[in-house]
Amino acid sequence: MRRLLEFVRRSRRADGSPHLEKTPARLARRRCVILVVALTSSAMAGDLQPAGLATTRTDLNPKDQARVTAITRPTTDFSKPEQFELMQGGAGTSRKDVNRDSFSQPSANITFEEEGDFKLGNALFRKNWVSSPSSTQASDGLGPLFNERACQNCHLKDGRGRPPQGDTGTTSMFLRLAREASSEEEKAELADHKVLNFRDPVYGTQLQELAVPGLRGEGRMHVDYQERQVMLADGTAISLRKPSYSVVDPAYGPLDPRTTLSPRLTPPMVGLGLIEQIAPADILARADPDDRNSDGISGRPNIVRDGPSGELTLGRFGWKAQTASTRQQAADAFAGDIGISTPEEPKHWGDCTAAQAKCLAMPNGVQLRLGPVEAPPPVMDLVTFYSQNLAVPARRDLDAPPVLTGKKVFYEIGCIACHTPKFVTRRGTPNKAQAFQLIWPYSDFLLHDMGPDLADGQAVGDATGNEWRTPPLWGIGLTETVNGNSFFLHDGRARSLTEAILWHGGEAQKARDRFAVASAADRYALLKFLESL
Repeated sequence: MRRLLEFVRRSRRADGSPHLEKTPARLARRRCVILVVALTSSAMAGDLQPAGLATTRTDLNPKDQARVTAITRPTTDFSKPEQFELMQGGAGTSRKDVNRDSFSQPSANITFEEEGDFKLGNALFRKNWVSSPSSTQASDGLGPLFNERACQNCHLKDGRGRPPQGDTGTTSMFLRLAREASSEEEKAELADHKVLNFRDPVYGTQLQELAVPGLRGEGRMHVDYQERQVMLADGTAISLRKPSYSVVDPAYGPLDPRTTLSPRLTPPMVGLGLIEQIAPADILARADPDDRNSDGISGRPNIVRDGPSGELTLGRFGWKAQTASTRQQAADAFAGDIGISTPEEPKHWGDCTAAQAKCLAMPNGVQLRLGPVEAPPPVMDLVTFYSQNLAVPARRDLDAPPVLTGKKVFYEIGCIACHTPKFVTRRGTPNKAQAFQLIWPYSDFLLHDMGPDLADGQAVGDATGNEWRTPPLWGIGLTETVNGNSFFLHDGRARSLTEAILWHGGEAQKARDRFAVASAADRYALLKFLESL
């Protein structure tokens, strides 16, 4: 570990060229018949001024802004693929052969030296932490309560987790525990964005099923499914499974009756660094919290506090957009999932609460010669770099007739009202590999009310119990290849893309209903399009 820490130094930046340099001028003349939800900058400025968030891009000159506007405008030509559509992760897109490692490739435009940092970050991402005290060098500090021993054990092959299946355990899905404010003081903390919500007084922020020797895990997640049939317009019957959740064998007494349970499946890791570099103004421009255009889509941003600075900023990661950066996301996972302290979250005992005295009496893994936390800054630097540079895989079969037809259906039934196809990342990014890249995440990164069937009843910051962030779709077609399953949505209830679409409600109800009445040929084509992403 000492050699690893001595090795770490600030990396040189890649000189990746943006995809926009050869954009045809004719793109600027395209007109779109499908409108993406948007507010004017002046309207958004009033709502977001307290957060200090720019509502117009300041990194582009007028010429570049015109090019960005033109190339990110939704297409109306479905006779052939769009320019650059193959490279959905920009110049960093991986064009490696499709296999189980398709989500584990480094961005194609990072430098040779940065590839070394990527590999070191990968080693730390895969490292199994052990309980303290230990004879290992800087690998102890696990727990004392935890869900897994390594990041990779939840983000299987850097991809999607799975819900518990029989006796297979729940290592890649866990229960978030939270309650709403119950006093004026707590309401004031929420209003000032000092907290996202309030933990269970005994069990903390999530159920920890595992524990170090000498301590009991907190309990086990239990899932019950009820099957129900949905009949499509052409007579096709689809079975959906409705889950309900409970905690079995709670080790420290009952949960607070106000505590809500929210299952969270681990999402894929690809493209995080690119998402981080989307200009906030481009996300905010698609927000319509009051549905002023009366189209039924009311995307809202989740405004959160940045961990290191404490400043208000835009949340864009997590199922409810509750996290602003990949580094903070990694720190939260270290603390909550593994019980490892970092400079961002110096919690040596992880999610242990004051009510768990025996947990707080356990030894921690801090080694002062390496710093005051169990995962010091060089470790966080490498894990963050790794997380930011997992490449988005290239599209497949994008010129196949069913895929082109499916893309047209995707647009026509209104999916792009939330699943925004394209963005161009900021200039002046910390790493040039992510600067000024045309990317295709198919998400607006806003919160949407998805209806009562998908509601978890758990508020997180500005997100209500009915709202979820639009998840990116890039890479979704490789879920079976990488993870050996086809479980989708925040809790993996959907066993196929068809089921995932049919669970959509609330703001997505109209698009879902159009899918349900579409012909079998159009539904097939739409699924082929999604499988090509």
